[in-house]
Amino acid sequence: MTATERAVELAVVAARAASNLKAEEIIALDVSEQLVLTDVFLIASGTNERQVAAIVDAIEEAMYKAGAKPIRREGKSEGRWVLLDFGEVVVHVQHAEDRVYYALERLWKDCPVVPLPADVTAPASEPTAS
Repeated sequence: MTATERAVELAVVAARAASNLKAEEIIALDVSEQLVLTDVFLIASGTNERQVAAIVDAIEEAMYKAGAKPIRREGKSEGRWVLLDFGEVVVHVQHAEDRVYYALERLWKDCPVVPLPADVTAPASEPTAS
């Protein structure tokens, strides 16, 4: 069994919202074979607590517009690791330091990566000197 089309669609919506606020290392993992509760984990990083909070706000707004409401939200007040549960998709927005420490990708390494559009995964281009 693989992630549903809707779960992948919502993961892309959340990934784009995170990318628009300069989230780093955005990755989506198909956890449908391992978990009954959700299909996709989306993981993204922010460089500080304020950025983590802004990324979370942007994801919630984009997901709401896509018709998905959070079932649960944890960790927003600390701004270090925020979990947003949208049912089919669970979003983890972590402070970069916490992401290295907890290494969710390593824990879920047996799960296939969900391809995300190039505009989400491409590193931000450096401004050119004039």
